[in-house]
Amino acid sequence: MKRLGVLLIIVALMISFAPTSIAGEKNVLADVRIRQAIAYAIDMDALVASLMEGKAVAANSLTPNGEWKVSGLNNYTYNPAKAKALLKAAGWNQSKVLDVVYYYGDQLTVDLMTAIQAYLGEVGIKMRFRKLEGDLASQLWTTPKDPVNGPSVVDWDLAYAAIAALTMHEYYNRFQGGAGSNSHTPAVPELDKLITATNATVDLDKQKAAFYKLQRYENEQLFNIPLYYQQVFIYESDRIDRKSIPYGNEQFAYDWRIIDWDIKPDANGKRTLYSNGGPIEFFETVFVNPGYYMPQKFLFDRLIVADENLTPKKGQLASKYSVSADGLSIEFVLRDGITWHDGVPITTEDVKFTVEYSAKVPQLNAVAANTYSCLQGYQAYIQGKAAEISGIVIDGNKITFNFEKLDPNALLTFSQWPPLPKHLLNNTDPLQAQRASYWQAPIGSGPFKLEKVSMNNYATFIRYKGYWDQGVGNIERIQLYPSSESDPNLVINTEAGLVDYAFSKTVSDVTAIEKMVHMNVHPVDIRYTRLFYVNKFPRK
Repeated sequence: MKRLGVLLIIVALMISFAPTSIAGEKNVLADVRIRQAIAYAIDMDALVASLMEGKAVAANSLTPNGEWKVSGLNNYTYNPAKAKALLKAAGWNQSKVLDVVYYYGDQLTVDLMTAIQAYLGEVGIKMRFRKLEGDLASQLWTTPKDPVNGPSVVDWDLAYAAIAALTMHEYYNRFQGGAGSNSHTPAVPELDKLITATNATVDLDKQKAAFYKLQRYENEQLFNIPLYYQQVFIYESDRIDRKSIPYGNEQFAYDWRIIDWDIKPDANGKRTLYSNGGPIEFFETVFVNPGYYMPQKFLFDRLIVADENLTPKKGQLASKYSVSADGLSIEFVLRDGITWHDGVPITTEDVKFTVEYSAKVPQLNAVAANTYSCLQGYQAYIQGKAAEISGIVIDGNKITFNFEKLDPNALLTFSQWPPLPKHLLNNTDPLQAQRASYWQAPIGSGPFKLEKVSMNNYATFIRYKGYWDQGVGNIERIQLYPSSESDPNLVINTEAGLVDYAFSKTVSDVTAIEKMVHMNVHPVDIRYTRLFYVNKFPRK
């Protein structure tokens, strides 16, 4: 740590350097040896331990640790001697100054950039860093007219950013030649072929095999430079017994089986679970973030559920489902006797309505939007030429989704976005979905129903006695207060005994809550990777 402190002192003069690229010349970062040298020059383990207080994991791929990660990758462990050797072999010009941009406004980012600047300076790489302002999309993600030869349309060498991915494809599709957000990686036949293979099937085993091949190529070529994985930290009071149910990514929907949890009585003798995520003006819709807010997890059921790794695993509202051999047709059969919290039966008409309604919601998450856009008849529907999506076919309690083109994440979509009640939303405007009165007192399909809400104060939920799966847990009531991740009230409420269950990725939250004797903290690996995008196009 003393050595890192010294490094941070010797960087001030380096900030004044300007980039030295000549317009149209081959970008030095197109040389894999330079990219590898940068990776070897940064002691990411030391930075995680110091700047992040150990609340992150050094990265060697876009893909975080877990079942979707191939083994045996090069970790690019800190090795300044090797970095210098690679730079010498590549003919590195020490007058070159790398221009590094970022868009975060926190002090951690500045500290991290300062530390990396010092590390690179030790091996002979000058670097300056600057925060982007204004229209970030045009400065970061503008695609060259020529996706092979460029020149670059953006004005930077490295861009510090993050990828928070629901699907594995969200990590890599952006590196395909000509992709809408690809401002940095020239089209390469081998890379494009590997990425295409990950999108060519809905078979999860085949997808994993394709991603493993892609990760090995990524690790060798470093078309990006992964830095670290953020983790999610789950907070539980000593009142909860989760029955050893696995932890997962709390930002999304997975089969966490809250109906099987036990909780000790509170000070009032009630078996009430206290948490955050209560509404301020409206309950958050499910269109953008399908599981980020606490009510989304127990207020709604999905057609199917995903496991802790977000892999679809079994039916929920659907008693069974099947996928055609070519992946272009998915059939769901609804359970008998399932109802909304107001007692109205849940039908396939609700499912069809939800997809057609959601397709018109401007804020719809990109993963769901892509799934729906692949359906037969989607374009005619969205253009107003048809009253419905023809690819959705209803036959009693059976509903079939027929796709015009394959979407490898279709099953995952149905595990994340729940059906909504047609009889309560049919006359609302999807263009104003968040403002619908329904989201002030939502009627759901999950194991707990809304009992009472006082906006910006609290919301309480009780078990729904008509739920199809009563479970074995003893939680009688859930009470939510309006705080969330990075909200100071999360720590305040937790200390006051008003939080039995919550999560965040914020280091300050973790360090504060882990000191509370009545709380237990569980780190979980999630799909959230911090990295350098590397601009390998010739600079304009």
